[in-house]
Amino acid sequence: MNRPAGMTAPGALIIQVPQPGGVEAPALALNPAPDPRLVEKTPQGAIPRIGADGARPSEVYARPVIVGAGLKPGAPRLALYVDGLGLAPGPTQAAIALPPAVTLAFAAIGEGLARQAAAARDAGHEILLQAPMEPPDYPANDPGPDTLLASDPARNLPRLHAMMARFSGYVGLANYLGGRFLADEPALTPVLRDVAARGLIYVEDVAGERSLASALAGRLGLTVLRADVVVDRGDGAEAVKASLDRLEAMARERGAAIGAASALPVATAQIKRWAEGLEARGVALVPLSSMALAAPAPRVSGATQRKK
Repeated sequence: MNRPAGMTAPGALIIQVPQPGGVEAPALALNPAPDPRLVEKTPQGAIPRIGADGARPSEVYARPVIVGAGLKPGAPRLALYVDGLGLAPGPTQAAIALPPAVTLAFAAIGEGLARQAAAARDAGHEILLQAPMEPPDYPANDPGPDTLLASDPARNLPRLHAMMARFSGYVGLANYLGGRFLADEPALTPVLRDVAARGLIYVEDVAGERSLASALAGRLGLTVLRADVVVDRGDGAEAVKASLDRLEAMARERGAAIGAASALPVATAQIKRWAEGLEARGVALVPLSSMALAAPAPRVSGATQRKK
């Protein structure tokens, strides 16, 4: 399907035809954010909701899949999200300059988030809200003032909503740390239920045995995605490249794979070179939300459905 740049339908597939004379195709315009249908006013501010017409933020704010005309049908698909954005101007701008199919996660504790998130979406990136969660060594390791805590569950939803109100246009929630919080079912369940009820997806980069999110997903009606490879977050370019090569190999083996990386300068430079050559190597770089479309549909019980 050929489609001009501009407003796109959720789940759309766009085949990008090379422009004559090497002219670069115009940038894709994502659906505007905030969409008035998807806004709920709360004491913490405006936060996302499922629209009265059933419209979901995870679909309305998503970037469509754009594949080159030269890719074979059924080519391996790979999604990569880069987190920690909004904490420093340089790394954030470098991440925004990555290929638009890379999904960007903005840290809730960052500054100027509304402006920077809007700039990322203007560049064609879909975005995530990255929420700090209680690590095993809290409070010695304190991720921030609105950290979701297993030790203080009564305050988690107000904290979550305060984070949700800091900017708009995200398709889902990503974790930052959370080894203790994600393993505590009584604390985790209300948060994930709220994420699901607002039409968002949840993505994490922690080892499966430390998180109960996937186990809870079915009864909460939540789509959970987990990074298959966490791109090396040390200082070495070779280690980053090795992680990216492993992610690509996994996509070829399984047909699809998800990677997570931080916006460190060495990593961003390696990601840019690697991502720009993926299509020539027969692999489609796709936005993270498209992996949610391929995930098993969650089972929604009446208890987890929100009133419109």
